[in-house]
Amino acid sequence: MEYMTDPTDRSPGHILCCECGVPISPNPANICVACLRSKVDISQGIPKQVSISFCKQCQRYFQPPGTWIQCALESRELLALCLKKIKAPLNKVRLVDAGFVWTEPHSKRLKVKLTIQKEVMNGAILQQVFVVDYVVQSQMCGDCHRVEAKDFWKAVIQVRQKTLHKKTFYYLEQLILKYGMHQNTLRIKEIHDGLDFYYSTKQHAQKMVEFLQCTVPCRYKASQRLISQDIHSNTYNYKSTFSVEIVPICKDNVVCLSPKLAQSLGNMNQICVCIRVTSAIHLIDPNTLQVADIDGSTFWSHPFNSLCHPKQLEEFIVMECSIVQDLKRSAGAGMISKKHTLGEVWVQKTSEMNTDKQYFCRTHLGHLLNPGDLVLGFDLANCNLNDEHVNKMNSDRVPDVVLIKKSYDRTKRQRRRNWKLKELAKDRENMDTDDERQYQDFLEDLEEDEAIRKNVNIYRDSTIPVESDTDDEGAPRISLAEMLEDLHISQDATGEEGAPMMT
Repeated sequence: MEYMTDPTDRSPGHILCCECGVPISPNPANICVACLRSKVDISQGIPKQVSISFCKQCQRYFQPPGTWIQCALESRELLALCLKKIKAPLNKVRLVDAGFVWTEPHSKRLKVKLTIQKEVMNGAILQQVFVVDYVVQSQMCGDCHRVEAKDFWKAVIQVRQKTLHKKTFYYLEQLILKYGMHQNTLRIKEIHDGLDFYYSTKQHAQKMVEFLQCTVPCRYKASQRLISQDIHSNTYNYKSTFSVEIVPICKDNVVCLSPKLAQSLGNMNQICVCIRVTSAIHLIDPNTLQVADIDGSTFWSHPFNSLCHPKQLEEFIVMECSIVQDLKRSAGAGMISKKHTLGEVWVQKTSEMNTDKQYFCRTHLGHLLNPGDLVLGFDLANCNLNDEHVNKMNSDRVPDVVLIKKSYDRTKRQRRRNWKLKELAKDRENMDTDDERQYQDFLEDLEEDEAIRKNVNIYRDSTIPVESDTDDEGAPRISLAEMLEDLHISQDATGEEGAPMMT
């Protein structure tokens, strides 16, 4: 029996593979796909295992020739970086598709599945799928290497204050912690009269200098030293130094203003008390309660010094205290403090209780003092004052005693203090035994002055039981509403460190 073919049937016929004899559809090579793949490997020349560098410190990948980039696992950026590692062999084929194959995050392996096409043997196009393994090798980047060396720096800021008390530095330390200005530092070194901040770039140092100018009254000078140069590419390597000088005035200092400056501040008396130092110097006249703020530029134009050292503070006992009700103000007087009360007191040194010698003075602590209270002050009558402005003043204009602050039992205050502060991680040298006393003075200033306290992060100390806001002596304390919870990084359910949180 013969079968007749339909002339309208135009379906292609089949041919036999010239290698294995399997019927196949006609193609330019006349070979089946299996035999073609066995004879031609279009992925030849493309490496199946490649190494990639990763910095564990900063979590960045190395991108040749000399950059480090941040990439998340299985991200488009990381895929592009992996393909660039085999860019030259891929130029000989056509890349159809690329994607990651899941691997364990801690396996130090990345797998990329590639689909490529290439024309082979008489114009036949062959497509092939294969996997390239990337081995993640640990390598420290240049920036992290300099940080770990701890002696490499491009810029340094030398902060100095020509005073014997460190209250301003303790306050500055808390501001740096609050605003995170210490994050870009390579190293912080504490010396006897200041702090040194080391940076890897000049831009980070300039940002820190701007921060210091906004937070404390200061001035600075910049200099740079040539380390090396390349005359062919016209590049220079400098080390920069910023010398920052903070005004030599601290809280509770007694100062004597120049007559010109006192007149420009509202005809206030030349003898004043510094009640705080923030972005400006805040002064109060203990005779009239007149207050004034002096910024850095005004201070350097009309400089003045502290009359007495903090160690010269003497303890007095209040014998009699009366509030001044009606105060006559002179023409052109400045602003009066609303937080203080003017009082007239008779005091006697606790070291002279066996005598009848008493001192009379006016004070801005009239709202705090009662007969029998202890108060700290400076005895200007029996003190050798070496100041150019005081020497030109009339003796009747210089008070015998200037009272600074009320005295409380320090041991009891330390025992009941249920809060704490954080500190910068800094290298210390030549530690003075007086530093602990100065730090306790700063903590007491925080308890007594709310204006300074609002700029500082205060954390509750869970080891100390919670008590009332005032003790039996009436010493000021910080309320719980002003404290933050000191949170620690804990282990989550997966055994990894949880993210730090703030409240």
